[in-house]
Amino acid sequence: MKRIISKTESLCPVCLKKINAIIWTKDNETYLEKSCPEHGRFKALLWRGSIPIEKWVRPKIPAVIKRPNTSIDKGCPFDCGLCAAHRQHTCTALIEVTQRCNLRCSFCFADANGDIKDDLSMEQLEFMYNRVMQTSGNCNIQLSGGEPTLRDDLPDIIKLGHEMGFSFIQINTNGIRLGEDEAYVKALKEAGLNSVFLQFDGTEDEIFQKLRGKSLLAVKTKALDNCRKYRIGVVLVPTLVRGINDHNIGSIIDFAASWNPTVKGVHFQPASYFGRIPGLPVEAKRLTLGELMDQIEMQTEGRILKSGFSPPGCENARCSFLGSYLVQPNKTLTLLQSAAKCCEKVENAEVGAQKTKAQVAQKWASSEIIRDPRINKHEEKKQLDHQQDQWDEILNEIRQSSFSLSAMAFQDVWNVDLERVKDCCIHVVNPKGQLIPFCLYNLTNINGQSIYRNQ
Repeated sequence: MKRIISKTESLCPVCLKKINAIIWTKDNETYLEKSCPEHGRFKALLWRGSIPIEKWVRPKIPAVIKRPNTSIDKGCPFDCGLCAAHRQHTCTALIEVTQRCNLRCSFCFADANGDIKDDLSMEQLEFMYNRVMQTSGNCNIQLSGGEPTLRDDLPDIIKLGHEMGFSFIQINTNGIRLGEDEAYVKALKEAGLNSVFLQFDGTEDEIFQKLRGKSLLAVKTKALDNCRKYRIGVVLVPTLVRGINDHNIGSIIDFAASWNPTVKGVHFQPASYFGRIPGLPVEAKRLTLGELMDQIEMQTEGRILKSGFSPPGCENARCSFLGSYLVQPNKTLTLLQSAAKCCEKVENAEVGAQKTKAQVAQKWASSEIIRDPRINKHEEKKQLDHQQDQWDEILNEIRQSSFSLSAMAFQDVWNVDLERVKDCCIHVVNPKGQLIPFCLYNLTNINGQSIYRNQ
């Protein structure tokens, strides 16, 4: 029997007008259904799996945007910047440093290609960094594109960000240049690069052929090798598409664990339908967070249990999941903390954002062993008998073997829930210095029209 869970607002996939919507569930499947007076009724799958969506909650006290960049006029989602109605601070600010790319992927949030727009100047980038600092303070920065490594001055962009007070800077990359140009990787490290968000769709070249248009496993493996050499932490980021690589989830996790401590985790992204896509969504083929957790348990033969995952402390609970682990010497994963009772009490969203920023910076950065520079190697061996040094070694071992499994379900025009949008903590910085929730910035209608990108 169909049960209505909640009422919300969404957008028409054709005209992008704001319309009312309901969320209902039946037989372990949850849908968002909405109707546009002009373009008719639409239904989109939100959740499928053994964990009921009603139990996937983490109640929060909303944050207050202290320095909004835009005023409230038309209402969400048309006043982003951020506006005072937004309910969460910036955890990660994403800056697209180029729209050029050296691939032509079938799925691309940015619809990037090789022949549009000049790159942002250093002056423009400094302005954007400044606006992020003014609005959100020292949040995590992700430099993206297009393909950011096509910029020879990317090390200078990283240096600039650190000089302006940002302590964690990550690049979002397909890894081709990181695999082909070791000197470039060295320059990125010397500039202060903290982490690599590496597009990694599977352990089989057939997967890359279908999603990225060419065989890439060898060059991505070489990129990992170069990152290991220069001690740069890496997160593998698979875009999951049913029928293409959803069978490979367990193998991706095993591969990632085998590369620890260089690889700090896997961040799955079920395919969303915005930007460049190969066709309109078939709702029955959507891969949701609920069934992804089921698949992880099944494909790892119970070595990783879905009960170990928890809803996020920063963004809306229905946006993601997270599990924290330690990689053992035999490259198996041990759950670091249980999700059992963590989500029952009401939390402060602002505190959740602060914790998430710190955890991302700690878990996804390099695993360089921290030693006291005052102790030389000869003395260090003797000092290890002391209790403090033993404790330092334990902490270093934990830090090196830490590993996370997470996923983010980005919203598209068919399944967008504006209540979720208001809780977003991943914000794209546009050239005007406005901070736009990631899903809204990339969202496109049935004809490819956007609300914010290229506006």
